Amino acid sequence: MKPRVIPCLVLAALFALPLKAQGTLEQHVQQVMDRPEFAHAIWGIEFYDLGAKTTIYSVNRDRLFVPGSTTKLLTTGTAIELLGRDHRFHTRVYRTGPLKGAILDGDLVLVASGDPNLSGRLGADGTLAYTNVDHSYGGLPLDADPLTALRGLAGQLAARGIKRVSGRVIVDASLFPEGDRELGTRVTLSPMVLNDNVVDIVVTPGPKSGDTATVNVSPRTPYLTVRATIITADSGTAPMLRTSEDSVNRDARVVTITGRVPRGAPPANARWTVPVPSHFAEVAFALALRDAGVEAAARTASAPVDFTRISAHYADSTLVAEHISAPFSEEARVILKMSQNLHASMMPMVVARTLARADSTKTGFDFEREWLEKAGLDVNGAVQGDGAGGDAYFSPAFMTRYLEYCLSRPWAADLKRSLPILGRDGTLALIQPQSPAAGQVFAKTGTFTSYDPLHRRPLLHAKGLAGYFTSKSGRSIAFAIFLNNLALERGDPAALAGQTLGEVAAIAWEFIP
Repeated sequence: MKPRVIPCLVLAALFALPLKAQGTLEQHVQQVMDRPEFAHAIWGIEFYDLGAKTTIYSVNRDRLFVPGSTTKLLTTGTAIELLGRDHRFHTRVYRTGPLKGAILDGDLVLVASGDPNLSGRLGADGTLAYTNVDHSYGGLPLDADPLTALRGLAGQLAARGIKRVSGRVIVDASLFPEGDRELGTRVTLSPMVLNDNVVDIVVTPGPKSGDTATVNVSPRTPYLTVRATIITADSGTAPMLRTSEDSVNRDARVVTITGRVPRGAPPANARWTVPVPSHFAEVAFALALRDAGVEAAARTASAPVDFTRISAHYADSTLVAEHISAPFSEEARVILKMSQNLHASMMPMVVARTLARADSTKTGFDFEREWLEKAGLDVNGAVQGDGAGGDAYFSPAFMTRYLEYCLSRPWAADLKRSLPILGRDGTLALIQPQSPAAGQVFAKTGTFTSYDPLHRRPLLHAKGLAGYFTSKSGRSIAFAIFLNNLALERGDPAALAGQTLGEVAAIAWEFIP
């Protein structure tokens, strides 16, 4: 099976091993690495004193390790540096024909800008909301209308007095190619991102056995119909859901879900990944327009569009609506707190097409390498082929020096506030919550797992943790911990590794002299 990136938050049994007051940092970390479950695994560690600019402790500090989603530290840093912490995405809507009274005599074109947050995340205060487990990973969606941004655009058209669009509602997603799936959640990559390109299907068991479970679909659009027959079973029964899809009609897809969920179980999100985000947005925007009192119809999926011809109409004089995103400093928090794979996977393409729109040979990784070299970092300690962490290698020494450099940038505070906090929030919410170091360690997690057919069990290629803390003794530390190639006879290696890396970070917080 092809390796895939697994969501970084592991819903593991919580544990925090008590530390003996005696002993050195080296002794305590070595005791962890010597545990029998890690006999075949490989460790890479560095704890680096930012004030003294010295390495306090390291293991294989210069070797390359699979880092998992700690890669997002590089992706986010590159984007916020090169685009700017105040960068905002402008999603514009143009008309291709004249306004004749209340009728727009032509097509209505929404030009996708690569804004990853056309959803219900944006609050009235300009911040972007997030949950500890993102809905792309099966967490529950935010309690907000995912069509909020589209409804805002539709409201602008209605305020202009437009009552009908004679042509089609079209989405121009030509900023970069649409259709590839990012490696973790398998969500479709596109410059058009509506509700993170998923449809949430939240299943809630009934109050008693035999009741029909409640199924809530969000957003509800003509693009997807969900037919569900799910029964509430006795508590303790294993949940079982079967899903089939009819995608013959690309304008109106049907998903059928049958099975059972146990009484008393929390709601679960059987989210559906959107195959063609641009057409999903066309259908949803047409719906938002109709709800706003503007008669409009989305183009059919099979209808050809000449975007070269249509783009000639993009001008200030034909602009009819515009959505402006929150600043990129807010997007950094969404990417890092929840390890949002789709957003991170988009960023190299967004950077490239924003900074070099006319040069298709220039990639986001070209810009990243140039920035890292200019910063004086040893890029031989870094390999990166995607934005989320499915194709990357870093040395612990490179990562700590990169983290050190980030603190010199104008956006250093944005980065630190975007990191998960040990035992408190984001992908570290359930890691070492009872540790004395809980609330003191700010770090990005990472996980990369595949299936081992020989033993019929998961293989953990990588678990990573990298970030900052101020030690109990008062020293400012940048650190990176990587664990590669862990398999267990029983249990989830990612869950064990996640807790263990949190434990090692807590040991360092406690015992760095």
